[in-house]
Amino acid sequence: MAMRCFCLLVLLLALGVCEADRGREWAHHGASMFADLTPHEMRDVRDYLQGKPELGLTAARGKSLKKNSILLMELHLPRKHEALRALDRGQAKPTRQARVVVQFGNQAQPNITEIIVSPLPFPTSYREKTFKGDRPIRFESRPITVAEYSHIIDILQKITAKVHKVLFETTGGFSFHNCTDRCLTFSDIALCGLESGERRTWIMLQKFVEGYFIHPVGFEVLVNHKDLDPERWTVEKVWYNGQYFDKVEELAEQYEKGTLEKVKLPDHDDEDLYSTYIPRGHSNTRTDIHGPKLVEPQGPRYHVDGNFVEYIFDLRFNGERIAYEVSLQEAIAFYSGDTPAAMQTKYVDAGWAMGTLNYELAPGIDCPEIATFLDLHHYYDTDKRHFNNNFQGGYKFFGGLENHVLVLRTTSTVYNYDYIWDFLFYQNGVMESRVSATGYIHASFFTPNGLHYGSKVYNYVLGNLHTHLIHYKVDLDIAGRENSFESMNLKYVNFTNPWSHKHSVVQSKLVKTQHQTERSAAFRFGKKFPRYMHFYNPNEKNKWGHQKGYRIQYNSHADSVLPRGWREENGIKWLYLPLYVDTRHNDSEPTSSSIYTQNDPWEPVVSFEDYIRNNENIINQDLVAWVTVGFLHVPHSEDIPNTATPGNAVGFFLRPFNFFDEDPSLASRSTVIVRQDKEGRPKVQRWTPEVVGHCVTDRPFFYNGTYAGV
Repeated sequence: MAMRCFCLLVLLLALGVCEADRGREWAHHGASMFADLTPHEMRDVRDYLQGKPELGLTAARGKSLKKNSILLMELHLPRKHEALRALDRGQAKPTRQARVVVQFGNQAQPNITEIIVSPLPFPTSYREKTFKGDRPIRFESRPITVAEYSHIIDILQKITAKVHKVLFETTGGFSFHNCTDRCLTFSDIALCGLESGERRTWIMLQKFVEGYFIHPVGFEVLVNHKDLDPERWTVEKVWYNGQYFDKVEELAEQYEKGTLEKVKLPDHDDEDLYSTYIPRGHSNTRTDIHGPKLVEPQGPRYHVDGNFVEYIFDLRFNGERIAYEVSLQEAIAFYSGDTPAAMQTKYVDAGWAMGTLNYELAPGIDCPEIATFLDLHHYYDTDKRHFNNNFQGGYKFFGGLENHVLVLRTTSTVYNYDYIWDFLFYQNGVMESRVSATGYIHASFFTPNGLHYGSKVYNYVLGNLHTHLIHYKVDLDIAGRENSFESMNLKYVNFTNPWSHKHSVVQSKLVKTQHQTERSAAFRFGKKFPRYMHFYNPNEKNKWGHQKGYRIQYNSHADSVLPRGWREENGIKWLYLPLYVDTRHNDSEPTSSSIYTQNDPWEPVVSFEDYIRNNENIINQDLVAWVTVGFLHVPHSEDIPNTATPGNAVGFFLRPFNFFDEDPSLASRSTVIVRQDKEGRPKVQRWTPEVVGHCVTDRPFFYNGTYAGV
């Protein structure tokens, strides 16, 4: 999924020679190939498709489920070899195209079809997009839309009307049915079933207060909503306070008879700050003055022209390509628990339109006030666009470098969780990809047995353990497209000390393993993982005779979330592999997941297993690395009301390994050197202006909310 709405800050611009200038010109020329669809292009594509009578498209936001409508629209990426002709040779750019996901519900055999529309901005043709193996897209695998949610609310009104007394009395005056004050809300759980073709969802009720995600009330219901006629939807199971019922009426009847094992929640206290961000507790830190600020005293040293700085296609350092694409593929969170909803919670976040769920980034909070903020646009489940030093001691020399980093940041709000996605570019040629998890925990109603699956965080609330896994595609082009891969480990060697023969030396020795086939470069969780993963160009060497390379370094605590062979693994086969190295960039393998995996992981449209079956040679090839990172989260008291980001960040680094002749940050003019003059006084030498100038803006904090129509 393409990510949106990001901020940029502080890039060191290095001066290049004529060749580098020409490369930059070509890169600038080709950058627009990767620009997201504009509102104008979206409108043209929508109008073009809606004008095709054979498609029979209607508005997406109508309440009927039996309709043909556009679900999603985004840029269809160009083929790599065509893109490289523009980026590396300055040749003509390939035609811009749009990828459109269409729901065909108004026909005998409903289906999901992906369509490629071209050329943009004035489309004249379309064709069906197929997946590897010509896999069909099950209609049941589609994401839940606003229209379908409206019917879920309707059936919940009917369900809760039958147990209104139970809910009202046990929650301290909260209700869902015809509620105007002290209301209940709901969260729907995925997976939507237990096998392919199903669409039945556990729904939990929560108090509709600030931070409702951590206010479950102990009532959950399983709704079968596969039929396109909501009048035919059924309730298959009800759970209340550890007890299962086949019908809602059965629960109500036992409540009236007094045979139900009841739970009475404490009276709700509006002054209880449990789930709010309102400050409380004592702090010695002064609040009448501001903390430190980041400034650009003479304006930014980076340049943004359209999407010339855009994440992340065609990654270069001083004009030399390091990677063609570094893109987020998927994020999953698998939970454990004692309630049925908690047991069933296996989130595959692309299915929740993760790339479109971005909120406005707040200056001074999400990013520094000086960051560059860009508005980008989505088309998802809608009929319009949204955008949402003490020098007294003995010293002779001091040297330091101001650390300026380019940060590309965006956020995704996926239900209760907030993901902060960062791509960081350092002056020494290192790129870091990092995700920080924050937001409300996914909580369920507390039962004593629930302590096997998490922590009690409130008097009737269990914070459920879960594992986050994040999957990335890293298409490496190290000094060209012909790359190889080796892993490096250490082993102990024991030999006679050459200068004292009666003694031995024990030390570590570097052992390199050249991986020749894909299968040998598939590393599984639970197995010994190499210390270094080194990608290099066998044909290009640095000044010292080393083959130019980059390594992937992990910041991750990930492990498997399912045993091998379990049915749901079909759609997320990558979850066992922290690293898999694939040969040759393949335009038919653009992603490792799809928006349909959430609701049909059993027979997935995109099967990562297909990518790893053929065991091709990976020597001197256009390699693609698939990287999985993640962490286990056992919620605890300090996660209330919100999970903090420190300690909850994982990712990986792309680090140069003999790619340069020396540290490339030496080219930075931000270096400061201090030496002693003849009289012993410090003499400061620098290459940037000494006077800082005006520092901090006098503009007050401003935040405009989330989405706005265009």
